Amino acid sequence: MISYFNDYANLCFEKFGDRVKYWITFNNPWTHAKVWHSYNKTWRSKQQGMVGISLTSAWGEPVDLSSKKDIEVAERYVQFYLGWFANPIYSGDYPEVMKNYVGRKSAEQGLGTSRLPTFSVQEKSYIKGTSDFLGISHFTTRYITQKNYSTLQRPSYHTDHDLAELVDSKWPDPGSKWLYSVPWGFRRLLNFVKTQYGNPLIYVTENGVSEKLQCIQLCDEWRIEYLKAYINEMLKDPLTTHMEMVTEIVVPTVFTLCILISAILLMFLLRKHS
Repeated sequence: MISYFNDYANLCFEKFGDRVKYWITFNNPWTHAKVWHSYNKTWRSKQQGMVGISLTSAWGEPVDLSSKKDIEVAERYVQFYLGWFANPIYSGDYPEVMKNYVGRKSAEQGLGTSRLPTFSVQEKSYIKGTSDFLGISHFTTRYITQKNYSTLQRPSYHTDHDLAELVDSKWPDPGSKWLYSVPWGFRRLLNFVKTQYGNPLIYVTENGVSEKLQCIQLCDEWRIEYLKAYINEMLKDPLTTHMEMVTEIVVPTVFTLCILISAILLMFLLRKHS
């Protein structure tokens, strides 16, 4: 399938590369490096485009922020969700926590090797760095806590990570059973990506909310509120930087000017009085 997909991608590059400058190899893979290498070798110099991947991830928030265990479990949630595909691209291998947990579960099930595939040294080198940007699809957040699954349960992705997902009843419920409006989780996910993967170029490829009511006329105030809140969270980083600039540069400058003007006015008044 890799060769077939690579042939298809090269045909797309050939026919549309003079106009299309942003390519996404996979959207929501629950599976790319060969196509990036093909573009890099054959098409990039003349088409000057970019090839990336789009990954979906919710944010995992620790139930108890003072609990080291909950913090570790919440990160494990994001690593199993996002790191599963992002880590090989940026580090060349699956997340360590994923390898450890799947390996341990596989051993408990009497398997001689882990159910998680192993990359060879050549594969790690070939995969690492094969993304010019990272597409992020994000919709919601979960509180995460530890949950130990019985070894008698059927092994799966959902039992490998030993955790439970919780929601807050106060979170707005826009419509779909799985989707809650938790804007602050979006910013935390973006900051995680920034620190975890070396501040890559990010494009938000999916975000939004499902239909809530069947209306005969326009009535989607909940969608407006959802999008406004999530966009505001995305804008907080540059806003913070701007406020720091105001605090560190503008305010001292204005303060200094006020002192100078006051001194000049005082000298003028004293001279006039004398």
